[in-house]
Amino acid sequence: MSRKSNTALAAACVLLLTGGEEARSQSVAEFYRGKQIRVIISAAPATDYDMFARLISAQMTKLLPGNPTFIHQNMPGAGGIIATNHLYNIAPQDGTVIGMVNRNMPHVALTKMSNVKFDPAKFNWLGSPEVSHSVCVALTGVPVQRAEDLFKHDLLIGGAGSGSAPSVTSHLLSNLLGMKLKLVEGYKSVPDVSLAMMRKEVHGVCQSLNALQGGNLQGWIAAGKLKVLFNLEPKPLTSLAGIPTIFQYAKTDEQRAILTLNSSTSVMGRPMLTPPNVPTDRLAALRKAFIEAVNQPELKAEVERVGGEVTLVTGETMQKVVADIMATPPAIAGKMQQMIQAPK
Repeated sequence: MSRKSNTALAAACVLLLTGGEEARSQSVAEFYRGKQIRVIISAAPATDYDMFARLISAQMTKLLPGNPTFIHQNMPGAGGIIATNHLYNIAPQDGTVIGMVNRNMPHVALTKMSNVKFDPAKFNWLGSPEVSHSVCVALTGVPVQRAEDLFKHDLLIGGAGSGSAPSVTSHLLSNLLGMKLKLVEGYKSVPDVSLAMMRKEVHGVCQSLNALQGGNLQGWIAAGKLKVLFNLEPKPLTSLAGIPTIFQYAKTDEQRAILTLNSSTSVMGRPMLTPPNVPTDRLAALRKAFIEAVNQPELKAEVERVGGEVTLVTGETMQKVVADIMATPPAIAGKMQQMIQAPK
């Protein structure tokens, strides 16, 4: 390399280093003023993840110092894994990209699901606007009308991709407890599954209760068109009188431990995060703006209008939940990994 080339390269390196130092020495407001923040959403448009991401970012633009604008990019696929991989490996780590990802991403990483290329503990979690209680439901009139029926009759249940909660839950309950959940894949999103239920292509789904009550099947439980079979958390839900928890059908400590692990992400609801290594001051500002956004009366009113409920979970709380999940004993993690595979 010539002396001239060496000089040019050295000058470029100095410029790069000083530019980076200058950017990091800026205040948060100076950094964000005039910028765009890209919001990567791991679900399709018109899903509950999509709704929350857009509602929250519409408030954050007013609350984050510098008032950056927010643009949205839906990146569905592989049950949320594609978007989460992108946020971990490709997205800038300077605070100009945030994401809303599927709440079960810590589980798919823990169980070493194929194509996972991220460590959930290294993300910076901003928080969640809700706690998501999950249920399995069946259409009224099919052979399965109670949880006990799943040990006698098949239930055609819709899936939304190999890493999605509906698909993973179906495999888990079939393998772990012997329930006859017959998974039908090919649907791009959970709303597509509910449309398939309306056409009676499939007869059930396992998903968030809030999403179920606010989506295509809104009002179906109250109208008697859907039967709730059970919820997936350790305790029955007070909002569903007389409906059992799946834990009532566990017979061993190992089964209970795996079901507990599976339900551990309910507190994560609709999680928002940043890629790793975002500067500390920008992360603190993003978390503060997130909390303030979720607490805005207009956001709460819009969520309630579509049948949802707002329950703030902070980023610090989620960071600990994720760390605890990733610290699961290898024996339990390995057993869960076996249980979420497609039944043979």
